[in-house]
Amino acid sequence: MEKIDTITAKDLYNMRLPPTRFVVDGLLPRGLHVFAGAPKVGKSWLLLQLALAVASGTPLWGLRTEQGMVLSLCLEDNYSRLQQRISELTDEPPEELHLATFSQPLADGLCDQLEDFLAQHGDTNLIIIDTLQKVRGGTGDGNLYASDYQDIGMLKRIADEHQIAVILVHHLRKREAGDPHMMISGTTGLVGAADSSYVLCKEHPNDVDVQLHVRGRDMEEKTFTLEWDEELGEWTLMKCDTPLTDPLENETALRDVAAYVREHGSFEGTASELVHLLGLDMQPNILTRKIGRYRQELQRMGVSFTPSRTGKQRTILLRYHSYYDDMTVSRCGERQSSQNAETVANTCVAL
Repeated sequence: MEKIDTITAKDLYNMRLPPTRFVVDGLLPRGLHVFAGAPKVGKSWLLLQLALAVASGTPLWGLRTEQGMVLSLCLEDNYSRLQQRISELTDEPPEELHLATFSQPLADGLCDQLEDFLAQHGDTNLIIIDTLQKVRGGTGDGNLYASDYQDIGMLKRIADEHQIAVILVHHLRKREAGDPHMMISGTTGLVGAADSSYVLCKEHPNDVDVQLHVRGRDMEEKTFTLEWDEELGEWTLMKCDTPLTDPLENETALRDVAAYVREHGSFEGTASELVHLLGLDMQPNILTRKIGRYRQELQRMGVSFTPSRTGKQRTILLRYHSYYDDMTVSRCGERQSSQNAETVANTCVAL
């Protein structure tokens, strides 16, 4: 019998792990995601806009993108329609965006096709499958939850093993629900196996704008309000119910800690010594817990955290690594609509 591979909470706490990587800051982390919306609401347009931004490395609504190869399976479209849409969105289409209008079913070779593409394009960071239903077979008379969970699991394995984002486009139920994410068609196995879910819908049928509801394991739940810009031919960001600000904006003590480490290169000692050194109005144990809680945010600022214990004394080691420093990167990019800075002026700020 093979034993369960475990790790102690102490060892896990002491490990230095890389922070969660986002393909689009605050919006799209790496992993497996379900993107659902009603027919004709604009899902395919929005995802093509996203694919172009990631492939070219340009900001999406002021949010920084991690440039990489993108594969978009547009299985409900044809080349003529895709050409028209790309022409309306850009006059400089990137070579890093690959499109296909046909693929094998999920149970009959799709995973092998994706693995082959990834083997040939090692810099891929995003795959879009539009739609999930096009690559699924019949669910039969068995357990529908198990079938949904298994299908999603096959693609999640690829996302996790290759450290990429995979988006599965899906449909909504016709029945309304108080929680938009509960309107995603299928069993809860679909959303349960995914890392995040995105729902694009209108609050009222005659509304011009739409809401993009975002919920995921690696980011705060939020809702984007988008409006279609006829002149630009793309979705523009009007507002977000959760300000896209620096997560440490209200953590003044941690900002002071980060500033000290960035200036002096490192700090090694007890939390009490650090509190006294910086004159912080905070208990040492609270500071240690906050540093641990926000270790990923500190890493994005170039500051690594390593706890240790010598006898009965607990010490912390903080080091500045300039090669991994996001502080000079603005969350408000050059193209805000993706192009209009005024549309997100009150929504995102520079770190």
